[in-house]
Amino acid sequence: MCTDCGCAPAQHEHRHDSGSVRTLRIEEDLLAKNDRLAAANRAHFAAHGLLTLNLVSSPGSGKTTLLERTLTDLQKRIGFAVLEGDQQTSNDAEMTAATGVPAHQINTGAGCHLDAHMVGHGVEHFDLDKIDILLIENVGNLVCPAAFDLGEDAKVAVLSVTEGEDKPVKYPQMFRAASLMIINKIDLLPYLDFDMAKCRTYARQVNPDLEILELSCRSGEGLDAWYAWLENALAKKRPA
Repeated sequence: MCTDCGCAPAQHEHRHDSGSVRTLRIEEDLLAKNDRLAAANRAHFAAHGLLTLNLVSSPGSGKTTLLERTLTDLQKRIGFAVLEGDQQTSNDAEMTAATGVPAHQINTGAGCHLDAHMVGHGVEHFDLDKIDILLIENVGNLVCPAAFDLGEDAKVAVLSVTEGEDKPVKYPQMFRAASLMIINKIDLLPYLDFDMAKCRTYARQVNPDLEILELSCRSGEGLDAWYAWLENALAKKRPA
């Protein structure tokens, strides 16, 4: 891992006194270890019949508010648990736990993403036999979390209309890795120049198979489609 930025670089070059350059491929080993742990997580979750979703976005997209609204509305018929990822504070875990759903905070310190090792230990705080859906709110970042498999069934990319419609082409790896893109805060559209059609075009340009939902946690518009998506994904995970 790069000690300068906390991220996993594709490679680092180290120059020695002789003037020769030796390239060390660090990312390959780091991701290989993470992928092994992610595979173990995935098998563990599957053994308990869990649907596991990794929510990813830039900071301020509304992930936590979306979780709060979802947990409040659905917890009587679906068993949830939430892992919250942030560099510091337990604010988000406290907010989600206030809904009555089990929540655990993971602080990454200088790290810009969750990894499979953190998630594997994080779920030790839950009784997985009482959970239907595990929701992982990743650290707010559109770069680092895209490369790290946590053992999830799907990544859900949340994009708010305040961020601009070009995020999918600016950060293509994230939207290419996602199964669903939620365009959030659509209640603010009358006050912005956000181009919804262009955003959808950019997203499909990066990932033609990407599902797209538009919603507002404040007004409630579009939430029923999100809830239906969750229930459909859970039904596919646990076929009758």
